[in-house]
Amino acid sequence: MSILSEYYRWFLAFHLISVMFWMAGMYYLPRLFVYHMEAFEANQPFHVFETMEVKLLRIIMNPAMIAAWFFAILMIIRPGFLESAEWWFWIKLVSVIILTGFHMFLAKTRRNLADGEFARPSAFYRKINEIPPILTVIIVIMVIIKPF
Repeated sequence: MSILSEYYRWFLAFHLISVMFWMAGMYYLPRLFVYHMEAFEANQPFHVFETMEVKLLRIIMNPAMIAAWFFAILMIIRPGFLESAEWWFWIKLVSVIILTGFHMFLAKTRRNLADGEFARPSAFYRKINEIPPILTVIIVIMVIIKPF
């Protein structure tokens, strides 16, 4: 038995733990941007949000995303997995790639806000706050229901 197959359940457990931490940040960071921009728009202090945003991204979100991908790759490369992968897996993978791209967008937005670039109103961040939950629904349905 391959070591990848032997430790599959451990990889899965750590993958799920990592995803939970990552998604907590993905749900919260756009909300912090809303508060950040509302404070800016109301001419109120907003520097506390900058501190919260950078710590959330660097201490929780980035390590959790890296760990989620690491453990996912360990599960994917086990013998026979990719040869037998069904449509649900590919839809999940594309959804996770989109989520990763959104993570990168949030990281760039955080840098822009820290540099004083306030290009988008709070309403924009309120709308994009819905992207992670929508992708979560798609991913969970693909993994649990496997509709294809």
